[in-house]
Amino acid sequence: MAEQTTRDTVLITGASSGIGLHLAHRFAAHGHPVCLVAPDAGELSRVEADIRQRHGVETLQAAVDLERREAFEAVEAVVNGAGWAIDILVNNAGHGFKGNYAEVPVATHLSILRLDVEAVLRMTSMFLPGMVRRRHGRVLNTASIAGFEPGPTMSVYHASKAFILSWSEAVATELENSGVTMTALCPGPTDTDFFPKGDLERSFAFQKANLMDPEEVADIGYRAVMDGERVVVAGAVNKAMVFSRRFMSEHMQARMNEKMYEDVEKPERSRGDVESPPHP
Repeated sequence: MAEQTTRDTVLITGASSGIGLHLAHRFAAHGHPVCLVAPDAGELSRVEADIRQRHGVETLQAAVDLERREAFEAVEAVVNGAGWAIDILVNNAGHGFKGNYAEVPVATHLSILRLDVEAVLRMTSMFLPGMVRRRHGRVLNTASIAGFEPGPTMSVYHASKAFILSWSEAVATELENSGVTMTALCPGPTDTDFFPKGDLERSFAFQKANLMDPEEVADIGYRAVMDGERVVVAGAVNKAMVFSRRFMSEHMQARMNEKMYEDVEKPERSRGDVESPPHP
């Protein structure tokens, strides 16, 4: 694994739960100081204390809502105030909501774009130029297998992940020979807060699909960004799904995803059934 130094500082958005939480523990377990970004100050403080106790690394926290413009100045102030130069940026925060496009308020669609797209661009513009100047750095963007195909009832979410995937691949090419890499992590259904917050806990995707443990996804993402990979699809089943869709029409892909988001009659899974607690 091409890890240059265990002292590289890491900033992770969406760090208080799910994939982001497990990524924070993964980086900290390898000796990286971590700056944790999430909106809930209480949750963030508990995560920060746990990481310090388990891993003994230096930590920072910024309890901000990345949908708000002032959040980025606040993050920059925390980082600069500590005298850190961010070496590894993890753009993980994101959300989605279920519903036919015409029936969902435009404010909800814009909320998805602000967090899943605009926040990623703003955070990257804040820290990537410094990495390029220093000729040293890495960026990990949490995309999704949703970025490979259209998703009726989740149309804006799928489109946002398609943007992140395409943009990540393009910037990765721009960064060749710069000493900086960009990686897009593409998980499938994962046992995180995404499902209950997006009114998707009864969906086929959560109840019946191959639901991954976010710790496993985080491990895949960590190894991919440290190896400088461009795109990594998490899990053999998800790899097979992405590959098989090359042989389907766009209409067939859309109909397939529409079924994935339909509610099942008798839900059996609950949030947390698959997720393992972070390991020391």
